[in-house]
Amino acid sequence: MIDNTPPNADQLETFPNPSPGRDFTIEIICPEFTSVCPKTGHPDFGTITYTYTPDAVCVELKSLKLYLQKFRNQGIFYEQVTNRLLDDFVKVIQPKKVVVKGSFTPRGGISTNVVCTYEAKKE
Repeated sequence: MIDNTPPNADQLETFPNPSPGRDFTIEIICPEFTSVCPKTGHPDFGTITYTYTPDAVCVELKSLKLYLQKFRNQGIFYEQVTNRLLDDFVKVIQPKKVVVKGSFTPRGGISTNVVCTYEAKKE
């Protein structure tokens, strides 16, 4: 049975940062991202890379995988989806900083990379 529920930030799960007293970087590479071009209906393929410095929590990888899979049938532009991935990640994980990069495969001889960044305000 296919689950066609739309992606939602609430699908992301977390676990406590195992080293909260130290800044460290986590890089997550998701090479099988798919969505749909909202103009043509053709499938879009890409690699999504999250590079982040956690604060209190880290993202649980299985939940991230399942969340990303929810975009498979979503009609959404590269720029919109990459910004959405950043916004949802920040909403749930509240990292010290994060970069989300969408590297999309060529279509019509053009490759596209979209990079979105966030850094928490220092108090």
